Amino acid sequence: MDRQTELYASARGRVMAMDSAYDVSQSNRDRDVVVNASYCGVLPARFIAAQRPRGAIGIDCAVGPAGASIAGLWYLEALNISAATADVMGVRLGDGVDLYAQGRISFANRPALDCGVRIGMTVQEAALLMLEGDPDAPQASDVTNRTVMETAADGRQVVCTDSIAFALPEDAHNVLVTAGHTGRSAVPYLLKARPFGFICSDGGKGREDAGIAGLSIVEAEGLAGATVDARLARMGDGLSSYREGIISACNAPARAAGVTVGMPAAQAASLLLARR
Repeated sequence: MDRQTELYASARGRVMAMDSAYDVSQSNRDRDVVVNASYCGVLPARFIAAQRPRGAIGIDCAVGPAGASIAGLWYLEALNISAATADVMGVRLGDGVDLYAQGRISFANRPALDCGVRIGMTVQEAALLMLEGDPDAPQASDVTNRTVMETAADGRQVVCTDSIAFALPEDAHNVLVTAGHTGRSAVPYLLKARPFGFICSDGGKGREDAGIAGLSIVEAEGLAGATVDARLARMGDGLSSYREGIISACNAPARAAGVTVGMPAAQAASLLLARR
């Protein structure tokens, strides 16, 4: 325990600061939020997960190639453990007390978001929210992240969701912005939903452009669609497709609506929404 500093305590547990993820201990199990001044990759996440604290806050260490410095967030999410990182530029690495005092949240996983954690808030605020809140425990199919981004005068909407498999019957009137690839396995979902327009990921396109093959297949059914470049927008995150996506391919009905390769996905979605 001499490697941990108690910063706050309540009936639910404590906020404990430590300089390394390796200092998380059995005493933290099922009760504490551990503010550890390590990066939040898979390796430290394994040590944190072994003790199953109520929550964990680490440092993003500039994220790094393939998001390696924050990949532990989703390792912990799979175990329904709230986790977040602070921007490395605002804190001292290896100093858990400083992380608590000076840090601001840069990334958070779904359980942390359930507890009210938000990007930009202080580590102190986030730690208390994790301590006092309980994340949901949804089934995989329940985590759709469905978000309305735009509503037209006639009631049609641009709706972000993480997969075309999460389309609802009302989406026949909407433009769906999703984040799975647009290969042939996506076609049955597109034809079942028959959205007014859609934007998915190109999945990196792959050999023989298999990742966008669905565009031409559903074109024959009159569906207007496009894809975003998987190198720029995160697959599996519909909001990333909308906010960061750049159109990499589109079919004839989408082109007729004004969609072009190279335009932002948000602009393309508005054009699809406005088409006749």
